[in-house]
Amino acid sequence: MKTLKIDPVTRIEGHARVTIQLNDEGRVTDAQIHVTQVRGFEKFTEGRPYYEMPSITARICGICPVSHLLASSKACDAIMAVEPPPAGVKLRELIHCAQFVQSHALSFFHLSAPDLLLGMDSDPVRRNVLGLIEQHPERARDGIALRKFGQQVIERLAGERVHPSWTVPGGVNTPLSSEVRDRILADLPAAKTIARRTLAFFKGVVDQFAEEIANFGNIPTLYAGLVDSTGGLQLYDGKLRFRDAEGNIVTDQVRPRNYAEYIAETTLPNSYLKAPYYKPLGYPEGVYRVGPLARLNVADRCGTPEADAEFAEFHQRYGRAVSSAFHYHYARLIEALYALERMEALLADPAILDKHVRAHAGVNSLEGVGIAEAPRGVLIHHYKVDEKGAIRWANLIVATGHNNLAMNRSVRQVSEHFIDGNHLQEGMLNRVSAVVRAYDPCLSCSTHAAGLPDIYIRLLAPDGTLLDELRQ
Repeated sequence: MKTLKIDPVTRIEGHARVTIQLNDEGRVTDAQIHVTQVRGFEKFTEGRPYYEMPSITARICGICPVSHLLASSKACDAIMAVEPPPAGVKLRELIHCAQFVQSHALSFFHLSAPDLLLGMDSDPVRRNVLGLIEQHPERARDGIALRKFGQQVIERLAGERVHPSWTVPGGVNTPLSSEVRDRILADLPAAKTIARRTLAFFKGVVDQFAEEIANFGNIPTLYAGLVDSTGGLQLYDGKLRFRDAEGNIVTDQVRPRNYAEYIAETTLPNSYLKAPYYKPLGYPEGVYRVGPLARLNVADRCGTPEADAEFAEFHQRYGRAVSSAFHYHYARLIEALYALERMEALLADPAILDKHVRAHAGVNSLEGVGIAEAPRGVLIHHYKVDEKGAIRWANLIVATGHNNLAMNRSVRQVSEHFIDGNHLQEGMLNRVSAVVRAYDPCLSCSTHAAGLPDIYIRLLAPDGTLLDELRQ
């Protein structure tokens, strides 16, 4: 037997490694992703006042802090038993869309484009953002400009680009001025042009990756995401829907407070990342995926004109339930266009300038659940407090956690197809890393395991034969 290690997996947020087991013939017998960091926000926030949770949990991540601010604030809204004013809701959604634009631009242009534009087998020394700038300067400029636009919108709304304190329990801190609205609207057309141009480019080259499409996590799973009452895509609000691998709706309109009836969690012996699963099917059969691909599989439409046209073409090309994880890239670009269109619609509504943007209250419920779609998928914040509002218990189920079981299966599928232990090449290993990057994992966000990983002891013979095992 031989063990290959990819340590660390590069161009992702956080720390992980992959181990691949080969038999004596050089064929893959197993492959796993190991998340090797732990953050522990679920425990060290105990005792803190509930109203501090948005600003504390936003520090989980520097890429998608707005998602944590929103999910946490929504959980606090539930503890206060209030509905934010309509303008506060619109502003929350607006900053959320801006975060989707900057995060999706980062993932596509900076992290995955080196594989897509320079080639999976290209020189690893040059297969990075610097090589991209050298060989495809126009794409690199587009990526920088699109991400800059999203970050500037966040800064204009909240005063800070990273970890803004603007989103709070009950709504947001300050209303939107007409001057800021007009500045954002003036910059939107250029951002939409980049999104359209990038989509058109990617659709022209995606079929060149037929082998990757066929083997990059092309596995049957469930899909989960938020939709409105008519099945339309929702990023800020909505209720949970699950579809199966054939595109059939298996569960619909799950309210945030009822999520635990359908989602359960387990721990794995090889990772600090929890493994959620669809509770009615049990573990490990209840594998599901979240994120851009899952959202386009779950929803019936996006809800904006250009994104709806792209949505229809996407499913016409690949079917109602698109299974290959490679198409996370395609779905990410469609969502970026949707977010820009949605921002334009929100800013065109005069009600967004209303001065009433925050509701005030104390503790009116001892429990609250907040759910939003982070760029990487469904994000759940669940808090329990005492009568004074101190956190007694917290559970965070982050997008990358939802995808844990599917990522492991994807890593194994890619390894089995591409890796030949007798003729090992760097491009083979890069494809294993590339399937992880397709999910765009945010591992710093996700490692807050409640409880300890299982103890798993295996006794192997010199030839690798399993003699005995103990798990507890």
